[in-house]
Amino acid sequence: MDAPSPHAPSAPNPTTASEASPATAAITPPPPLPPPLRPNPEQLPTSPTDSARTETEPDLPMSSALDSSPSSSPDPEPENQPHSSSDPTADAAPPSGHPIPGPPTRRRRRRKKFFTEINGGPSLSRHRRYRLSDPAKEIDMEALIAISVGFPVDSLTEEEIEANVVSVIGGPEQSNYIIVRNHILARWRSNVNAWLTFDQALEAIRSQHKTLVESAYRFLLEHGYINFGLAPAVIEIKSRPFDGVERVNVVVIGAGLAGLVAARQLVFLGFKVVVLEGRERCGGRVKTKRMSGRGIVAAADLGGSVLTGVNGNPLGVLARQIGLPLHKVRDICPLYLPDGKAVNKDVDSKVEASFNRILDRVCKLRQAMIEEVKSVDVPLGTALEAFRRAFKVAEDPQERMLLDWHLANLEYANASLMSSLSMAYWDQDDPYEMGGDHCFIPGGNERFIKDLAGDLPIFYNRTVEGVRYGSDGVLVYAGGQEFRGDMALCTVPLGVLKKGTIEFIPELPRRKLDAIQRLGFGLLNKVAMLFSYNFWGSEIDTFGHLAEDPSMRGEFFLFYSYHAVSGGPLLIALVAGEAAIKFEMMSPVESVKRVLEILRGIYRPKGIAVPDPLQAICTRWGKDHFTYGSYSYVAIGSSGDDYDILSESVGDRLFFAGEATNKQYPATMHGAFLSGMREAANILRIAKRRTGNGRT
Repeated sequence: MDAPSPHAPSAPNPTTASEASPATAAITPPPPLPPPLRPNPEQLPTSPTDSARTETEPDLPMSSALDSSPSSSPDPEPENQPHSSSDPTADAAPPSGHPIPGPPTRRRRRRKKFFTEINGGPSLSRHRRYRLSDPAKEIDMEALIAISVGFPVDSLTEEEIEANVVSVIGGPEQSNYIIVRNHILARWRSNVNAWLTFDQALEAIRSQHKTLVESAYRFLLEHGYINFGLAPAVIEIKSRPFDGVERVNVVVIGAGLAGLVAARQLVFLGFKVVVLEGRERCGGRVKTKRMSGRGIVAAADLGGSVLTGVNGNPLGVLARQIGLPLHKVRDICPLYLPDGKAVNKDVDSKVEASFNRILDRVCKLRQAMIEEVKSVDVPLGTALEAFRRAFKVAEDPQERMLLDWHLANLEYANASLMSSLSMAYWDQDDPYEMGGDHCFIPGGNERFIKDLAGDLPIFYNRTVEGVRYGSDGVLVYAGGQEFRGDMALCTVPLGVLKKGTIEFIPELPRRKLDAIQRLGFGLLNKVAMLFSYNFWGSEIDTFGHLAEDPSMRGEFFLFYSYHAVSGGPLLIALVAGEAAIKFEMMSPVESVKRVLEILRGIYRPKGIAVPDPLQAICTRWGKDHFTYGSYSYVAIGSSGDDYDILSESVGDRLFFAGEATNKQYPATMHGAFLSGMREAANILRIAKRRTGNGRT
């Protein structure tokens, strides 16, 4: 992958260390978010079944046995234990096709919900209807599950069109295909620990629609929408090629989430795979560190940490398969002033409401600007400040600190300074966000990584310096060795591509180089601290701290409590925005001292003693030569289209995956996961096309 990552100089304090790694949001968006604008009812058909009744009234593929037999249809996914994820069929939203997102919805303390809660237990039958927030509209449960995974309600995805799942786009065949696809997907989601066979998928469908079942089943299987993950039954079957065809060699560059997922799927699809990783470990920007002291041990996620929306989330599926009870991040988030006093709730609510009104006005402005002048873009921070002054918001010093806290939260969500964010497209991914709770993984996300790595052929300490590609294949130069393949999949972070540490011969197309330059790759850091006891209490998962200096508003502005899931009294402080950049120039000892000053300022007045940490770790993701930052964002002059350009293959030889190649789910762990599955399917498609018979 890239060059080895030097750790920051050791601190004099033996309990304090520095880690070069990406920050929680490196693959995770912000804390719990509020509901977006209500979807336009006209965009939501009552159900796929209803939408399938076209003017010609096609013969629907579901048999009468299916219509009358609840046992033949999948139940909603059951909830896990007390702080677990909710039913993935409950909170989902149909992706919006609008190029300009609606008013932003990134706020703190509330779950982001696309639909109201679904009432009823897991025994509800398939054809029971479920009401949306708009009582006039209802949607079928199987369609709701498909939506939660990212499929549109009444149309095909680009992937499905490329895969020729139907002979004619639009019309009765497509309508029936969508019903069949949704049924197969929902059936597997009802029991993710078992392998869904083709015969099982066919059971409830009329025999004359067998061709549609074959098409939908093969698409979902090859693209990793069903029969994926870490369940023993799934692992056993996927250890051998699914169609018996042995295919060509693929070199996967990078053993992060995208690389591991792609490699596993490629092996299943019959390819011979080798994975090259520059580090001594796999996982990339997902890193769990074991911290200990005085017999106390805890697992700290120094990189990707929060599952942001578990409904439809493939990582939620993995958690179910290996029996992990997800811990819901609770919405309560008290804020404290610089002197340690709690923020007045009325003032807090007032400023939060004003902040959201300003965001709303900025979004209305940008829509008007883009409609009138197609190429106008300015920094989001500039627009927000202009409206703040125009409407005289937060002129009181305390209110201004509160507003700065919300701005810091936005900088955390985007790993960027407000001055760098595109006003036009900074939140272009909002329409696609997965519904459901934000959750922690007990024991850390490394539990996923180790199982995904499994027995894959991974070569560690192989820093990739160059990639030569052409009509005769690909040659990858790494760690003094040459690795030859028919194709290569590059999963390195956008920061590495921006740095140009990997030489591509020939040079990447100008279109891709320009997109790499335009997209932003930001920074977020953490201080993880293990204490001898939990002094902050067990009733909250987050709390915040306000800063007097606007330029340092992101300095330890938010604290995450991992006491309930890490195995010990673990507290993690986040550093965002300009403070995250300055943070990397401070010594770890100085940083931890500053965190303790803040904590003692909050808890001493309450009569609570804050001890020195048993161990502390400071991340330095900006100095990490394998990442050069944390995660992507839409910079000024960029747009969501640049994510698509980054995902484009070059010459049918060189492919790209990773969170920065996923327009719908950038800056998330599940975005990286899904991009790996996407490219494995693309590589299979190209390999089949090259030979014409599926053999390569």
